[in-house]
Amino acid sequence: MNNNSIRKRIQTLINQINYYNTMYYVLDDPKIEDHAYDMLMKELIQLEEKYPQFIDKNSPTARVGGYAKTTFESVKHEVQMGSLQDVFSIEDIIKFDERVRQVIPNPQYVVEPKVDGLSVSLEYVNGIFIRGSTRGDGYIGEDVTNNIKTIMSIPIELSNKNINITVRGEVYMPKDVFLQITKHQEINKEKKFKNPRNAAAGSLRQKDPQVTSKRKLDAFIFNVQKVQGLEYATHTESLNSLKQMGFKIIPSCEVFDKIEDVIKEIERIGNYRGKYEFDIDGAVIKINNLYDREKMGSTSKFPKWAIAFKYPPEEKSTKLLDIEINVGRTGILTPTAIFEPIILAGTMVSRAVLHNQELITKKNIGIGDIVFVRKAGDIIPEVIGVKEHCENSEIYNIPNKCPSCDSDIFIEESAYRCINLNCPAQLLRNIIHFVSRPAMDIEGIGKFLIEKMVNNKIISSPVDLYYLNIDDIKSLERMGEKSISNILTSIEKSKKNSLDRLIFALGIRGIGKKVSVDLANKFKNIEKLFAISEEEIISIEGFGKTLAQNIVDYFSLSRTRDIINRLILAGVNTIQEIKKEEDNKLSDQIFVLTGTLSNFSREEVKSLIKSMGGKILDTISKNTTYLLTGENPGSKIAKAEKLGISILTEEEFMKLIENKNVGSWNL
Repeated sequence: MNNNSIRKRIQTLINQINYYNTMYYVLDDPKIEDHAYDMLMKELIQLEEKYPQFIDKNSPTARVGGYAKTTFESVKHEVQMGSLQDVFSIEDIIKFDERVRQVIPNPQYVVEPKVDGLSVSLEYVNGIFIRGSTRGDGYIGEDVTNNIKTIMSIPIELSNKNINITVRGEVYMPKDVFLQITKHQEINKEKKFKNPRNAAAGSLRQKDPQVTSKRKLDAFIFNVQKVQGLEYATHTESLNSLKQMGFKIIPSCEVFDKIEDVIKEIERIGNYRGKYEFDIDGAVIKINNLYDREKMGSTSKFPKWAIAFKYPPEEKSTKLLDIEINVGRTGILTPTAIFEPIILAGTMVSRAVLHNQELITKKNIGIGDIVFVRKAGDIIPEVIGVKEHCENSEIYNIPNKCPSCDSDIFIEESAYRCINLNCPAQLLRNIIHFVSRPAMDIEGIGKFLIEKMVNNKIISSPVDLYYLNIDDIKSLERMGEKSISNILTSIEKSKKNSLDRLIFALGIRGIGKKVSVDLANKFKNIEKLFAISEEEIISIEGFGKTLAQNIVDYFSLSRTRDIINRLILAGVNTIQEIKKEEDNKLSDQIFVLTGTLSNFSREEVKSLIKSMGGKILDTISKNTTYLLTGENPGSKIAKAEKLGISILTEEEFMKLIENKNVGSWNL
């Protein structure tokens, strides 16, 4: 083949593959078998490798991921990517219609499913895709062009080659892809994505487009932001035009004259919610006529010609198969509902924490009952009530014996507690807590290894870690010399930790990270804690009677003295160095909290943030720097994701205040 023939063959292959991609990804009408498609792609790759001088920058081979970037450049949107006003009731929809009819006597509305994904802007010049960017704050987003190119339903070239156009779309992860990825993450013991939207956002902002490519994202286009050379009278006309150009447009965009029909369509979309291949969190109601939109205008925050109706959390019923009791590191028994698997908010769930006996009794929950389950904030599964009691149903009661050690249970207010200090379940969780990053930060020792060491009776206390040797760890399966060396090095390094870390690691009831710092700074030496009184502790600002009693009780135990003596003998630091006043690591950074924190009380974490120059607010806004999340977070997570606010777990928060490189949080 001569150069001219090679160039023509490459172009023919590009045209064929682009056609088949459009039919498959955009029109859902496959025209070729997978094997035949793979052969065409293979031939194109081989020709481009052999003749790089003929590579087309818009070749479909470039869509599997380009080069990795270390940063995302900022993009100023020519047309603001605004948000819509959320409404939550039929009455709100009727009021919206009344406001519209004061300006537009006979409006036409379009109703679309509100895809729960990540909003993006796509720019085309002469029909060629040149840039893709995230919404950001609506005015400035991030350039994710190379990652956008990996989404096969987004065209690189339009059928209209003489058009300059900017469109807005929603990138999402299909439910079946999400389930495959989370299953893989679970098998590999990786941190699982919370929901498809979370997964899509994290995937689109990957530094390496090849990672994005593997996530199999998809996208719908739902608006023309800016266009040259064409004029549209209505929204539906613009969507039909986009479809002809090769875009995959938003599905189910129907036009209605009456608000009653709009409401029926919203209900229909809501009833169909679980059958879509993608997650939705609402329905969008817009005026169809573009001139009428201009007459309606906008407020400083929202357009007056559109609203977003938000559906309540999805609820499903399922059979309660069992209630499992877990013993925490402080001995508290926590009941967990085990039920027949159901899909909620795009994920398969089969478990939900029931918290305590009070909740179970209040909701009359019994094993075998059909229960209603939903996801709080579309993230945390919760049992909200009983749909139908089974025959001879009885309210479940937490047993009066510990399921781990068979010791008697002590009931303290609404908490059921095992007070056996040698309880195996508490031991395991105590060691896990002891080695965690906020505590002694011993790297390389995770839950799986701790379980093996406890089960093989290599350790029976956190202190035993400091007396491990190579032979102890070698006796366990699959432990290489390098791993053993790293573990022993990390253990040795932890001996130099500050006293506050050690106090926190001991796992004293009610003692979080901030309280540990206050105790260490006040008394300087752990030996002094053996002689203090409740009155001395209560005199410290922020310390109450219960907390003081817990501390005194813990340091009055002979077992505690044995632990501290063995730690000192092993060379673990038990003295707090006098430090200079804390610097302003969090200066001008604004935090909002949601959920229940494990390592801090709310007051502790607020004091800690303030001591480092940070600010605490109760509500999310575009000025918020971080949302710090604990267990059972509320609706603030969804708002943070919508505004692009960075979301921190407690572990990530600890990395942040320790000045460690934590990367990008909003994934």
